Amino acid sequence: MISRSRQVALALTVVLAAGAAWQAREHRPPESGHPVAPVVRDRGFTLVASGDVLPHSSVIDRARFDAGGGGHDFGPMLSGVRSVVAGADLALCHLETVYGADGDFTGHSGFESPPEMARDLAVTGYDGCSTASDHTLDDGADGIRRALDALDRAGLRHAGAARSEPEARRATVLRAGRAEVAHLAYTYGTDVAPLPSGGPWAVGLIDEPRILADARAARKAGADVVVVSLHWGTEWQEAPDEQQLVLARSLTAARTGHRPDIDLILGTHAHVPQAYEKINGTWVIYGMGNQIAGAMTNHEDVPDPRGNQSTLGRFTFTPPGRPDGRWEVTKAEFVPQFYDVDAGRVVNLNRALAGGAEVRSVRDRIRAVVLSRGAAKDGLVMGE
Repeated sequence: MISRSRQVALALTVVLAAGAAWQAREHRPPESGHPVAPVVRDRGFTLVASGDVLPHSSVIDRARFDAGGGGHDFGPMLSGVRSVVAGADLALCHLETVYGADGDFTGHSGFESPPEMARDLAVTGYDGCSTASDHTLDDGADGIRRALDALDRAGLRHAGAARSEPEARRATVLRAGRAEVAHLAYTYGTDVAPLPSGGPWAVGLIDEPRILADARAARKAGADVVVVSLHWGTEWQEAPDEQQLVLARSLTAARTGHRPDIDLILGTHAHVPQAYEKINGTWVIYGMGNQIAGAMTNHEDVPDPRGNQSTLGRFTFTPPGRPDGRWEVTKAEFVPQFYDVDAGRVVNLNRALAGGAEVRSVRDRIRAVVLSRGAAKDGLVMGE
């Protein structure tokens, strides 16, 4: 466990850099003395995904302080991973809470977060967020509307919650290079039951037939890659539970023609990092952990620093070699992260210059969990 003083020092020594996507180019040799224009090689695209954004009261207070007392600024909080996020062609976050209004924000059960969070996620480089979680209905339909309106204003796409039935039926499609990427999101349930009688479509619930039907519909509509975010699993349990294992096997086995129906599964909810695993040729992250959260106590009411540890997943997709082929993941990486609750900063543990043995210990523990189901043999590596 990292000491408080060490946490502060760690956060202040993070290397910050603004990343940018780049295009690889190759040049043909000139013919007959005439130069030929460079040809852009289709290198595919990189996708980055991160875990739960769960602003507890201490997180909200820190954002207010960073804004100088006027509003909230989550930008400094996220600056330590901005180069990784902005450097991807497509970056997805998981927004676990809805937004409040008129300064009425809560950082505990019944979460209502400051809407400036949407703006600052976009500034960090995120392109979209999954919004299906057990807290999506914490303030009913009004909370969903405020959250999705704020995401729209920030230019962030969203999947998993909806303001209307037509919106719920419409797949979220994002552009990454020349690929069309469909993003679908679902949760095991909500803390408010049942779903609103007038809007059972407000939150996507995990249901295997529905997930596969939505994935197939997105593919039929032209999606090259289908990404599914699942809010699932058992809180504070590093090993995936039986529901995760069974559903992951079933979803990754589903195929239509020569292609799987789902190309990547991104898990959230457990509060701790969980394993990555390649199943039936498809990568599954069982749980990325909390990217942002206040100091947490586990189910035994004991302070647990694992609640501030997480990973970023980064996947490089390469175009298919034939028209009916799949976009293959040719490089799979994870980046270990830590949220310093004292400094109020997300830390890329591979870029902390003065962390020493304590930082390495946390990083190595995360790595052991991530690789615990044999992902290394399928090529998963730790990236920066």
